[in-house]
Amino acid sequence: MSDVYAEPATAGEPTDPATLARYTTLRLGGPAGRLEIAEDAAQIVRKVQEAEAREQAVLVLAGGSNVVIGDQGFPGTVVLVRSRGFQAVAEEGDTVTVRVEAGEPWDDFVAATVDRGWSGLECLSGIPGSAGATPIQNVGAYGQEVAETIVAVEAYDRTERRVARIAAADCGFVYRGSIFKYSDRWVVLSVDFRLTRSPRSGPVRYAELARALGVEVGDRVPLAEARATVRKLRAGKGMVLDAADPDTWSVGSFFTNPVLPGEVFEQVRERAAEVGEPPHWPGADGTVKVSAAWLIDKAGFGKGYAGPEGVAISSKHTLALTNHSGSASTAALVALAREIRDGVQSRFGVTLHPEPVLVNCTI
Repeated sequence: MSDVYAEPATAGEPTDPATLARYTTLRLGGPAGRLEIAEDAAQIVRKVQEAEAREQAVLVLAGGSNVVIGDQGFPGTVVLVRSRGFQAVAEEGDTVTVRVEAGEPWDDFVAATVDRGWSGLECLSGIPGSAGATPIQNVGAYGQEVAETIVAVEAYDRTERRVARIAAADCGFVYRGSIFKYSDRWVVLSVDFRLTRSPRSGPVRYAELARALGVEVGDRVPLAEARATVRKLRAGKGMVLDAADPDTWSVGSFFTNPVLPGEVFEQVRERAAEVGEPPHWPGADGTVKVSAAWLIDKAGFGKGYAGPEGVAISSKHTLALTNHSGSASTAALVALAREIRDGVQSRFGVTLHPEPVLVNCTI
């Protein structure tokens, strides 16, 4: 294929190691020992190898939208991934395989696929961060997840010191996870997506989205309409980045929806009898996925609930913990997360787990 769509990496980006807060959507994080920019896959690999040669720990950071960095920062080398571009690399029937560089801003890429009539990612519109981060946590929203369209992930294997192309079947995709998450072994360089040439979306699976579109679950709508509606829904929950809106200074959903064995869900249902039926969805092998947002709210942590130093639950969505003041510490955010986790455990007997990657901090 000959079509290549690329923009240059950000020119003149500051590399001040004094704070990593400027590189995260939470606006939190202490200093880096060393900070470097990598503008293509070869530079990413080289800078990781050079840090290893210096016997330094390495943190690879792109959009910074799914990471919580401690106040002490990261003492090793932080590699900022700023590779850009995507290209169609194969066609078969009505499908096109598109390879996107790890540093490409995700929502820009989704917008481009919609503009070109490539269906498969439209319901993942408005999600912050980079394309390379999407396979790490198997990004999903509004009835779509990237595991459904990823063909392969190209990654640098730090153990075997080689670049490998990993088929989707070998990526270990699970709900909000993969072999890449919580592992220092792999550095994602690019991702291949197989999309469908169609002016219409895939079947709308998510009831809230179907209602907003005025269609039935299972219907298809124009790609641009699906994208615009998803972005509107996300914005209403403070889940689209806005420099002027402190409710968006977050990592999006801080906790994952718990997936419980059927018998445990029945216990939760009994404990919740006084406050209503927990929103839930059937899973594999008799498991049940439960709304973490509902559990948090019914445990007494409603929208706008305030923690120390101006950290707070978003006023728009109970799953988002925000650096609302813009001047809080990571320790304050972690304290709020612990309070919520412990409160839900006490009320419903369910332990919530964080969705973002925690660097030099823990709840």
